[in-house]
Amino acid sequence: MASEACKEKTSSVLPQMTSSSGLPMSSPRQQRMSLLLAQATLRISAIVFTLIAISVIVTNAQSVIVFGLKFEAHYTNSTAFKFLVGANAVQQLKNYFFLLLHDVVMMVLIISGCAAATAIGYVGRYGEKKMTWQPTCGYVSKYCNRMSISLAFSYLAFFAYLLLTFTSALTLMSRPTTQ
Repeated sequence: MASEACKEKTSSVLPQMTSSSGLPMSSPRQQRMSLLLAQATLRISAIVFTLIAISVIVTNAQSVIVFGLKFEAHYTNSTAFKFLVGANAVQQLKNYFFLLLHDVVMMVLIISGCAAATAIGYVGRYGEKKMTWQPTCGYVSKYCNRMSISLAFSYLAFFAYLLLTFTSALTLMSRPTTQ
C-alpha cells in the first residue's frame, strides 16, 4: 500500500518536471512536432521569399535615354541576375535525407546567386574606378532599387534554407535507426 502511494506521488510529479532553465520539459513527441512545424513554416517562408524575389526580378525593367542613346536595364542583361533567378526557381523534395541534401544545395545555390548579384549590383551602384567602370544606377535608379528589393528577399530565402538545413539535420539525427 505504501508503494502504491509512492508511485502515485512520483507519477503526479513527473509530468510537471522542469529543465534547469525553469521551463517545463517537453516530450520527444512534442519536440518532434515543434521541429516539423518549424520546418513547414521555414519551407513556406523560403518558397514565398523566392517567389517574391523572382517576380520582382523578372518584372523589373527600366529604359532611359543617355546622350541620345537608349539604355535598357533588364535582368537578362546580367548573367549574375539570371543565375539568381535560376537559383531561386528549384523545387522541393520529400525524403528526410534528400530534404537535407536539397536544403544544403539550395542554401549554397541561393547564397552564391546572392553574392554574384550583390557584386554586380555594387558595381552598378558605385562603379569601379580602377577598372574605369562607371556607376549606372544614377541613370536607372528605379531598376536598381527594385533589384535591391529582390536581392533582399533572396537573402531572406537563404536564411530560411540555412535554418532548414539545421532543422533537417536535427530531424535526420533524431530518427531512430533500424538494425
